[in-house]
Amino acid sequence: MTDKEEFISIFKEKITREGADKLLDFLENKSDFFTAPASTRYHSAFEGGLLRHSLNVYKCLVDYLERPRVKDVYDIHASEETIAVVALLHDICKVNTYTISYRNSKNDKTGQWEKVPFYSVDDKLPYGHGEKSVYMISGYIRLSREEAMAIRWHMAFSGIEDKNSIGKALEMFPLAFALATADMEASYFLEKIDDQK
Repeated sequence: MTDKEEFISIFKEKITREGADKLLDFLENKSDFFTAPASTRYHSAFEGGLLRHSLNVYKCLVDYLERPRVKDVYDIHASEETIAVVALLHDICKVNTYTISYRNSKNDKTGQWEKVPFYSVDDKLPYGHGEKSVYMISGYIRLSREEAMAIRWHMAFSGIEDKNSIGKALEMFPLAFALATADMEASYFLEKIDDQK
């Protein structure tokens, strides 16, 4: 099964609320979600990287929420649909944002200068990161407050916002903390290993 087939299968099975079909149509036919990178250079900076990252975050979040310590300490009663929504769609803000540009780079083997492609950012909707994802998703499906907060604050302390606001949001909405943890695990562990292969 390809990453795209896996994503669509999970999406269709788990996300059934009104508007989900239109959101999936947007992802498939009006965006570059399935081909975009997840970043320009930090993690999964390759074609299809955003898709792979979204699946990785989904798997990490499912695993995280199954840990006995997490179940004992936090009162997270997230449905399978909620887990799929927040994990698969947390970075929808990145669609239609990256473009391929070229720069000169010296080939270490030949010593010759060559034009090489790289991803650059051309954000046509500069609305932030997590808040942009919430805004875009809300155009298709209704989010619960907990879902919206989880997506909004999934960058946790990596974001530029006031640290007190971030801490308060993570304290009030444990799903936001869980999603941020899954996002970091996917980005800094799983995808760094993949990028080094």
